[in-house]
Amino acid sequence: MAKRWIAPRAGGIDVLELVDAEVPAPGPGEVTITVRAAGMNPADYKHLARLEEFPAGLGYEVSGVVAALGPDSAIATGEHTTGTEVIAFRVSGGYAEAITVPAADVYAKPAALSDPEAANLLLAGTTAAEMLHVTRVSDGDIILVHAASGAVGVSAIQQARRLGARVIGTASPHSFDRVREFGAEPVAYGPGLEERVRTLAPDGVDAVLDAAGTDQAVDSAGTLLRHPDRAVTIVAGPRSREAGFTAIGGSMPASKAFRDGARAGLIALAAAGDLVVPVARTFPLAEAKDALRFLQEGHPGGKLALLP
Repeated sequence: MAKRWIAPRAGGIDVLELVDAEVPAPGPGEVTITVRAAGMNPADYKHLARLEEFPAGLGYEVSGVVAALGPDSAIATGEHTTGTEVIAFRVSGGYAEAITVPAADVYAKPAALSDPEAANLLLAGTTAAEMLHVTRVSDGDIILVHAASGAVGVSAIQQARRLGARVIGTASPHSFDRVREFGAEPVAYGPGLEERVRTLAPDGVDAVLDAAGTDQAVDSAGTLLRHPDRAVTIVAGPRSREAGFTAIGGSMPASKAFRDGARAGLIALAAAGDLVVPVARTFPLAEAKDALRFLQEGHPGGKLALLP
């Protein structure tokens, strides 16, 4: 038996229950992981409203240790032994003390990463990688990243800089140092945004990456973007659709295929110290509801993790 958080019925954070549950023994192609940290993402609480089958678990990424392997169950990086420190993504039900998952979604954890960092690497990292991919960001580009101080924004900045792009990022003034730390030039969102961006990039920008979903993020692209087909959003709405933004999301087949293929490369970057995951705070697993409410406030200052 292991503790795990479930949604027993439709609703928000308040319906969640911490229960004792059997951890299935790993079958062929599966691995059981003792969870050391569960990554937390806004998708965790946003998806509660869209669940259709119950009880449902929460959490898409974890770090931990291999406890058992089923027959023919090498993890993605080829390890075959219990005790291996690992990252798992994309999984279901990561808010737990232990979890059995497909071995193909399990990778050796870089020693350089703490468990909370490792548990928060891949959802934000693969999202950012896909945003750069669909907007064809390359050496010499000037790009505008909206919500640059958030988890996806910080990862996008680092990955874009490695591609040779110059990054301008929108943020609130109290987050400017965070944006600068990762190599981007911060500008304040709000009235006058376009003029502030023009001060840094008089001829406009080559691509827009929207992780904010605000009307201003969409509308400013119309005047700042030199290439109308190079705008992407992860917060799609009628306004962004009308503006021609490409919408991506983990549930879309093309997005899932790209993100699955990007996992190993991002882990290698993190192992080399070239992709940093800022962690703001950790919570005991039992305090998942409080942690989700804190995350829902929108400005945690870095990633959050649950520690069983």
